[in-house]
Amino acid sequence: MSTQIISGRDIAEEIRGELTERVAALKAESGIVPGLATVLVGSDPASEMYVGMKNKAAAAMGIHSRQITLPAATTESELLGVVDGLNADPAVHGILVQLPLPNHIDEGKIIEAIDPSKDVDGFHPVSVGRLATDSGEFFAPCTPAGVVEMLVRSGNDPNGKHVVVVGRSNIVGRPLASLLLRKGAGGNATVTVAHSRTPDLGAVTRTADILVVAMGRPEMITADMVRPGTVVIDVGTNRVDDPTREKGYRVCGDVLFDEVKEVASAISPVPGGVGPMTITMLLANTVKSAALASGSKV
Repeated sequence: MSTQIISGRDIAEEIRGELTERVAALKAESGIVPGLATVLVGSDPASEMYVGMKNKAAAAMGIHSRQITLPAATTESELLGVVDGLNADPAVHGILVQLPLPNHIDEGKIIEAIDPSKDVDGFHPVSVGRLATDSGEFFAPCTPAGVVEMLVRSGNDPNGKHVVVVGRSNIVGRPLASLLLRKGAGGNATVTVAHSRTPDLGAVTRTADILVVAMGRPEMITADMVRPGTVVIDVGTNRVDDPTREKGYRVCGDVLFDEVKEVASAISPVPGGVGPMTITMLLANTVKSAALASGSKV
């Protein structure tokens, strides 16, 4: 069987091209330039690299990107003050406070302080509630939104399909289930959510037409857990020791790719799958926020 490789890189590039056109149209129509503010507290190398990638991608599309870097000793009240200032800034349409935050800061309190109309990460309780009830304008969390775009744009629309989501996190599993259940484009699926404590996980995953894995456990989904012809999306990104590699490690997903690709009809790789989509959907949310703020139909 010839297996379709669903390239997140290619789909992300397609979406970024569309967003670049929307940004130019917004500026021409109303003079609005979408603005994204990222707030980084401390000097975590992974967070610094991730924020840098977001800023570079935003600039490439004509989105105004502003980074605020604060010392690790920043107090909770100081950070709340920064968020309040960004909420009040009309040039800022999206606010992203990079997680994790230092232990002395309550992440939930910071997320709740962000204006829901600028919550482009989709983590505010208002965003979560609107997604769960499929009501009003909201921003979907970026990774789940990216998964849905990958399915639809690769010709694997979840409409009418049984989707098994392995993982129940608030960042991926739960919001993805809500997106897939919605009426309309990218939705109308029958959804089962499984997790690490699901008895006989393989018996559940083998019922899937589409299997999305987001557990953070390296290569735990093997070929015997996948029904032939299933579409598999691997959200996991894990670093495992590998003395044969120059860096001493390799990056892999939650799916044993080389095995599963032999039975799947389509599969996303790691790296190069869901990862590039997450930043792209953040930028899509920022453009959407700017359009809503200006009343534009672009």
